[in-house]
Amino acid sequence: MSNAKIIKLTVSDVRFPTSLEQHGSDAMHTDPDYSVAYVVIETDDGLKGYGLTFTLGKGTEIVVCAVEALSTFVVGKCLKDITSDFRSFYRLITSDGQMRWLGPEKGVIQLASAAVLNAVWDLWARAEGKPLWKLLVDMDPVKLISCIDFRYITDALTEQEALDILLKGQEGKQKREEQMLNEGYPAYTTSCAWLGYPDQQLKQLCTVALRDGWTRFKVKVGADLQDDIRRCALIREMIGPCNTLMIDANQRWDVEEAITWVTRLAEFKPLWIEEPTSPDDILGHATISKALAPLGIGVATGEQCHNRVMFKQLLQASALQFVQIDSCRLGSVNENLAILLMACKFQVPVCPHAGGVGLCELVQHLILFDYISVSASLHNRMCEYVDHLHEHFKNPVVICDAQYMPPKDPGYSTEMLEESVSRHQYPEGEVWQNLRGKSTD
Repeated sequence: MSNAKIIKLTVSDVRFPTSLEQHGSDAMHTDPDYSVAYVVIETDDGLKGYGLTFTLGKGTEIVVCAVEALSTFVVGKCLKDITSDFRSFYRLITSDGQMRWLGPEKGVIQLASAAVLNAVWDLWARAEGKPLWKLLVDMDPVKLISCIDFRYITDALTEQEALDILLKGQEGKQKREEQMLNEGYPAYTTSCAWLGYPDQQLKQLCTVALRDGWTRFKVKVGADLQDDIRRCALIREMIGPCNTLMIDANQRWDVEEAITWVTRLAEFKPLWIEEPTSPDDILGHATISKALAPLGIGVATGEQCHNRVMFKQLLQASALQFVQIDSCRLGSVNENLAILLMACKFQVPVCPHAGGVGLCELVQHLILFDYISVSASLHNRMCEYVDHLHEHFKNPVVICDAQYMPPKDPGYSTEMLEESVSRHQYPEGEVWQNLRGKSTD
């Protein structure tokens, strides 16, 4: 283990004008510009760590300010000191007596915490010469448990229970790792059916996806019921009766509205309805879940779930049938480990949220660890994939036959190309300067 000292942290506001072609559009977010607050930490021995948190454009500058405020807790720390007591370092970042007031552990300050901690985990994996998933898989269970903050969740999962899950997961672990290296982890695509795409584009993208081996498709819904019925019918006809369909409302509905709307879409046999209502409404999700159960439609949520406490309550209330972790919404790897272990105890499959900028690159590590060391199951499990912006990363995600292939390069797959960062930096980067010039022509 390197005893490198962190001597510098820089953060950049990097934005991509995806709204121009309606990439990422849904019923709630009609014009997203996929963006990141991009963090680079440097050490006195030349080693660097890279982290990010995902946003939709406006407001990224606020996350950047929050990262800068948190940087004082990082600069001057030795990597070995952090990793020897990662739980304490996690609490230092997320629970400072004054900064905590801005969350606590939610919103902009949590997004910033994720960016910083993602960079630290990337640094640790690079120091060990391993991809992040392999660092986690090889880690002694007791050591791994020491990275997790169990505060507020021991009524759902104790440290001993978590350790027992990891110890049980040791059985057959090597075989599952070999399976992942050979076959990859199942993925589903969201790239075909963004809400703003016209029918012709939707058909073309579905045709290509089917040709490339995709069997699991997600459709954005929630703006207009009759249009949803038409588009779901179109997609179901394209993909056939045997392939898997999911629908995603991105928080558009009230509780009763969600039940009524999804009931109308039940004929298209969706596996789940994703984010049917406010991501904070745990009891609302439970009501929807209970109402849709007779239709065989599950509820999926979590991409905007603030922290482990909310996930705990969603699981306790039987409010979801699919857990959707996010690598940047939660407090980095530390908090995601807690969610994976709770989901295992409650026997709810984890199907991560991904896409955006770098989310696929990051979350692939977490889901590989989940299968190899925690859940040991692929039943009803898949990881989201969106075919956008991977070309801006040094080690982009690799998809083969609709499967995530495990990354082999050291780190958390978070390093972006310097040219991409420079050209897309907001507002002074070349891409944004050019767009500003066009708008004034």
